[in-house]
Amino acid sequence: MTAAFEQTGTPAVSTAELTAMYRQMSVIRETERAAHNLFLAGLVKGTTHLAAGHEAVAVGASSALRDDDYVFATYRGHHHAIARGAGPAECLAELMSKATGVCGAKGGSMHLTRADRGMLGSYAIVGAHLPMAAGAAWSAKLRGTGQVAVAFFGDGATNIGAFHEALNLAAVWKLPVLFICENNLYMEYTPISQVTAVPYPAADRAAGYGLPSERIDGNDVVAVKFAVAAAAARARSGQGPTVIEAATYRHFGHSRTDPAKYRPEEEVRQWLARDPLLVAAARLEAAGVPAAVIDGWYQAAKQEVSEAVAEAKAAPEPDPATALTDVWADGSSAWRT
Repeated sequence: MTAAFEQTGTPAVSTAELTAMYRQMSVIRETERAAHNLFLAGLVKGTTHLAAGHEAVAVGASSALRDDDYVFATYRGHHHAIARGAGPAECLAELMSKATGVCGAKGGSMHLTRADRGMLGSYAIVGAHLPMAAGAAWSAKLRGTGQVAVAFFGDGATNIGAFHEALNLAAVWKLPVLFICENNLYMEYTPISQVTAVPYPAADRAAGYGLPSERIDGNDVVAVKFAVAAAAARARSGQGPTVIEAATYRHFGHSRTDPAKYRPEEEVRQWLARDPLLVAAARLEAAGVPAAVIDGWYQAAKQEVSEAVAEAKAAPEPDPATALTDVWADGSSAWRT
């Protein structure tokens, strides 16, 4: 089974822009591979939910956003953190509970956050961040900043009450917020089609709240970029939210304990043939970029991440004295005790 999408064609981007997106996706892919290997080596603390295969959603969307826009992600959010500016070394250090981690060893894999880059967190409670994105959008609207908030979520979150509550309120108040569903066909281990009454769990429900929706190829970074750019422009102009459903596929199981044997082999083969990096590479080759040059960029990404792994491994352990800092808005919990 494959997820369909509506687009029949996408505009072109410059070779330079597509190159930058391909290289960023390559760094994300290698960072995910490193996270997997570090976990197998016993160096990653806690669980991990890898986003290999979802890179085009994060990179394409981020390329269409302003630097001061807000992004909210799920526990499968490594790709969004890096797309918004977090470095591989600080992300891997966070997974290994090192002091140099992006959250100072307090977040781990499921809570990567880089507020100074607009990455306002990854959330382990399914759907919990959708109303938060609506709140950030409300703040932007009240302040007149022209910012948009973007909530990325999985297909399973569309069956959570917070999804419907967030869409309803965002529609009523015409908030500048985008709801982007990364539909990888499975809510953990269960096919979303088995537990949802409509074929497209996010897009088909948008009309119930009077919202426009679009289904896109989430493995084509160019398609993602243009869909998000159009929706963001609509939001900035005061026309309110858009629901985007991006068809994609994870290359690993749901989490570290999942071998994903429940997925049909033919389905896996079909989706791996639509790997976001292969799709972007094909676009680059069609634009005249030699395959050897493209491979060189990927090798450079491997080297960058290899150096990031070494840096994260060598990073110091966190100082226990910092355990109660960065907990409340004033930086500590002292005022509560």
